[in-house]
Formats: sequence, C-alpha cells, structure tokens
Amino acid sequence: MMKNRLKVLRAERNWTQEELGKRVGVSRQAINALETEKHDPSLDLAYRISKEFGTPVETIFTNPYQPS
Repeated sequence: MMKNRLKVLRAERNWTQEELGKRVGVSRQAINALETEKHDPSLDLAYRISKEFGTPVETIFTNPYQPS
C-alpha cells in the first residue's frame, strides 16, 4: 500500500471527505479508503487528486518500499 498525505492536505483546505470526493469524482467512502491506506488510487484518480491540490502526484502519494 502507498503512503499518502491526503488527510493533511484536505484538512489544510478545510474540505470534508465528501467535498474532495465530489471534486475528483469519487465517493466519500473512496476518499476514506485512500486516507486510511486500505486502497491505492488508480493512476487516473491519483492525477485528478494531484491536479485538485495543485501539487505533483509524488508529493501526495509515496511508495513505502521505494528507497529515498
């Protein structure tokens, strides 16, 4: 599973999970599953999320097994 900063970025903007979900075209439950790292996003969804936050995908999602 990928590590991510979704919850932090969402909180910085005072967005609910539901609001972020609507912005990127998925359900609140899907955002929750991503934030709790129960599921990894598709590449398409990862790009939509990064575009919404105005930041590169790599600053939101990281592979915990990839060497630094």
